[in-house]
Amino acid sequence: EGLIEFYDSFKDMFEFFCKNTTIHGTIRLVCSDSNRMKTAFWTLLLLASFGMLYWQFALMFSQYWAYPAVLTMSMHSEPKMFPAITICNLDPYRFELVSEHLVQLDQMAEESIAFLYGSNTSASLSHVNENTQAKDLSSSGNLSRSSFKLSQNFSLLRMPDRDNRSGKKYSKVGFRLCNATGQNCFYKTYSSGMDALLEWYRFHYMNIMSQLPVVINISDHEEQIEDMVYSCQYDGEPCRRSDYIHFHHPVFGSCYTFNSKGTDSFWTATKPGIPYGLSLILRAEQKDHIPLLATVAGVKVMIHNHNQTPFLEHEGFDVRPGIATTIGIQQDEVNRLGGNYGKCTTNGNDVNVKLLYNNSYTLQACLHSCFQHIMVSKCGCGYYYYPLPPDAEYCDYNKHPAWGHCFYQLYSRLRNHHLNCFDQCPKPCRESLYKVSAGTAKWPSVKSQDWVRQALRHQNGYNSTSNRLDIAKVTIFYQQLNYKSVNESPLLSVNLLLSSMGSQWSLWFGSSVLSVVEMLELLVDMLVLSLLFCFQRCRAKQT
Repeated sequence: EGLIEFYDSFKDMFEFFCKNTTIHGTIRLVCSDSNRMKTAFWTLLLLASFGMLYWQFALMFSQYWAYPAVLTMSMHSEPKMFPAITICNLDPYRFELVSEHLVQLDQMAEESIAFLYGSNTSASLSHVNENTQAKDLSSSGNLSRSSFKLSQNFSLLRMPDRDNRSGKKYSKVGFRLCNATGQNCFYKTYSSGMDALLEWYRFHYMNIMSQLPVVINISDHEEQIEDMVYSCQYDGEPCRRSDYIHFHHPVFGSCYTFNSKGTDSFWTATKPGIPYGLSLILRAEQKDHIPLLATVAGVKVMIHNHNQTPFLEHEGFDVRPGIATTIGIQQDEVNRLGGNYGKCTTNGNDVNVKLLYNNSYTLQACLHSCFQHIMVSKCGCGYYYYPLPPDAEYCDYNKHPAWGHCFYQLYSRLRNHHLNCFDQCPKPCRESLYKVSAGTAKWPSVKSQDWVRQALRHQNGYNSTSNRLDIAKVTIFYQQLNYKSVNESPLLSVNLLLSSMGSQWSLWFGSSVLSVVEMLELLVDMLVLSLLFCFQRCRAKQT
């Protein structure tokens, strides 16, 4: 009895609570007990306040469990690492193993153009073939000739069509693709004959390139960087041989990535402006150019993060020959919450798609890897444009006659978001984005082109009379060292939720956390008093 406060009845307990609690309004229930109208009014008012309070609590919890996020932007200014820069010469190798097939493909393209348009392009394509220097893949030259043969089953056709709205007649150009049984067929058509020809050429080109070994060692046969980059300076200092890595792209040709790792202090940017950026003088010749693979002449450039695979077909831009291009970059940093607030990944380890690229996780790398895995599963082979999964082979219509039908249908589903790759590939939780602004001018000028050509000839063995059409100058620099950081933060954190609940409690009852303890004490007293009364009744019955 010294530890527990007993009451004679529930009425005494309730009166004691109403007179001593810190909850506003409850004492009016006791003081107005002689006036039933006031007692009823205050009772209804307290019940209504309780109802409004818990309705507000329900709204708060429903909003909290929706996990909303708010974007906050902040500006930072500090020295930072220069981004990775990838350049490609848009001049794919004509490997010796497939050089004859490429010549045959050029002849097929000439025949198709003549059939569609009645024009003869043999002069231009033959000129390219005569100047082609095939690149061997083996130092010993003992690669056996492939048994691959170009298929004649995918000829370009012109198909008449009619516009349903205007009723005008027009024609589409495309080629026919069928499944393995030949019963399910469709035409891959384009309203532009040029687009159809380029896609048809690329389709055959991928079949030809699939004859090459999966792992190509081009270190002994690659052109030296001096053959493409005549001059390289960063922050006024000449570039070093350790500042770049080389790789070959099946469409964009010989490529070099500067500052790919982002760990060398040489590439730390301490000042903004053109003099402190990366300045390149590049060769933009098209000696070995495959004209129907890409109609662009110049250099492909991409600015991207370190340890990231450059997907030039999605984010790269072209630099024209005979032009000086200045590219100013501005960095934005995006930090996503992830978890319940959104779908993102820190390093890709929690993604169900096994990446086929040996660099850090990016959305494009995941999408390409996901598509290649589905391609191998559905079509029985992989697309040459992407790396291969283990124990898989590239598609070749001599071995897989229906792979084109399978590929174009899958790719159409991917573009329309009907494959689950976009669901399986989240965005990175942290990534850097680069905004680019460019300016161009003719370079070298008419009065300076002679001494510029003479200086390049003396230093790099440059020999050309094309009057600016085979060289280009590119300067990439930070416009400002300050960068914008966009961060996601919870709209309702736990602290903010408790603070809002306390505000609502104070609004409706003018009380604090101790008032909640008083209500809990009242509930405990009611429970103890109920048990005590039950015990007394049971004992009285037994007596």
